[in-house]
Amino acid sequence: MPLRVGYCASHEQWPAAELVGFAVQAERAGFDALWVSDHFHPWQDNQGHAGHPWVTLAIMGQRTSRITLGTGVTCPSYRYRPPEVAQAFASLAGFYPGRIFLGVGTGEALNEVAAGGGWGPYRERAARLVEAIGLIRRLWRGDWVTHRGRYFELPLAKLYDAPSIPPPIYMAASGPRAVRLAGEHADGLITDPDTARDAEKMAAFERGARDAGKDPARLPRLVELYVCVGDREEALSVAPLWRFGPIGWQLLDLADPRESQRRAEADVPLEHVIQRWIVGPDPERHVQALRDLQQRGVTDVYIHSAQHDQAHVIDFYGRHVIPALR
Repeated sequence: MPLRVGYCASHEQWPAAELVGFAVQAERAGFDALWVSDHFHPWQDNQGHAGHPWVTLAIMGQRTSRITLGTGVTCPSYRYRPPEVAQAFASLAGFYPGRIFLGVGTGEALNEVAAGGGWGPYRERAARLVEAIGLIRRLWRGDWVTHRGRYFELPLAKLYDAPSIPPPIYMAASGPRAVRLAGEHADGLITDPDTARDAEKMAAFERGARDAGKDPARLPRLVELYVCVGDREEALSVAPLWRFGPIGWQLLDLADPRESQRRAEADVPLEHVIQRWIVGPDPERHVQALRDLQQRGVTDVYIHSAQHDQAHVIDFYGRHVIPALR
């Protein structure tokens, strides 16, 4: 099966109207899919934006005709309750049947706490996510649902416009317990290149799938890959916007993006930000990075570039990288 190449549309760095234009360009360039980030606050204050992703997806779908669209990722357990997520993505799937996916995760305080949704330790967040996934699937069947769970209660609920083609649900995970949960409860995994290269973690994902009666070979594995189509100096020039990256896991409990930025600027040299990025103007470097991930079982690679000239990145991949992979 050919590797699918996706594009990351970052609500943190760009106004939503510009992201819609990037989606049109990405489809024309031959990208297979696109996800939008789902944040109430950006990761850092200097990123400067945080549009509502479900609105953006609706407009993107209207302006495109083929590309698959989804979130990377939505947290359906604090600021968003599961019925709200189920209804929104059922509506998107009604507009664009077969083109919508729902990416889910356990969230960050800068979104959940800041929007008044609450917060909890990882065990609670993971348990909420699992319960939410089950509720969303039940609602998508169009049945009357009564639910009294550990975290959510629905006295009587029905989605009157249930999706004819339910969107696949992909779970973001990187630790061994989390990737196993993704195998058990989701239709696929969203992760980072390091996790995708970790045989032990991928084995945990496969065990979770098999324990749930699924064939792990049939489950998509989506990876977000940071790239810079340019030299090291250009990469360093945009690295301040994504300085939190190397310590992102340490910032999950911070609700203020100003504090996240302060911590990142104090603790992370800019050189460390770009260490794992694919940097360079040579197409073969980018092609080989994607082929390496494909050989490790990755099915979809989503390209994330912080460069100011997104049109150049999209064109570069459309002209040189995507054709080489096919």
